[in-house]
Amino acid sequence: MEKLKVQIANRQKKIKIPSGTRLLLRRCCHAVLAFEKFDKPAEVSISFIDNKEIQQLNAEFRGKNIETDVLSFPLGENGVYDKNEDTGAYMLGDIVISVEKAVDQASLYGHSFQREMGFLTVHSMLHLLGYDHEAGGLAAAQMREKEEMILGRLGLTREMEDFNAVYKK
Repeated sequence: MEKLKVQIANRQKKIKIPSGTRLLLRRCCHAVLAFEKFDKPAEVSISFIDNKEIQQLNAEFRGKNIETDVLSFPLGENGVYDKNEDTGAYMLGDIVISVEKAVDQASLYGHSFQREMGFLTVHSMLHLLGYDHEAGGLAAAQMREKEEMILGRLGLTREMEDFNAVYKK
């Protein structure tokens, strides 16, 4: 795979981002592109935000005035992306993650914050590459399968979480 630039910005103040999170999310982005055999130079932006800001974005861009965990803003369509003329990299898009929601969901689903952040990043990267689950059915099942395969390659499986919880006692 060619060079990937992942720009990460923390735009929220409510939750301290654990060390290693940024590196993990970069690894997630690389893993998705490798899995999808995307071999061109690319750029992705990830922003950490709070529930209030993600609710505003969800209302503005999707017409849903509720909090959500993650939003993806693809800059391409049908595999065609704008190119950054300065770097030659294809601009895949922007990902915004509600860190508050990620903490809540990690607790709800009984896994680590790192796994939740990894899942949200992999999920959004697939959206940036054109995958969609909104209609449900086969497309949703295929996207979910890809997510779990990529997370498995990164060692972020649910089974590993369960194993660690039992043997760290």
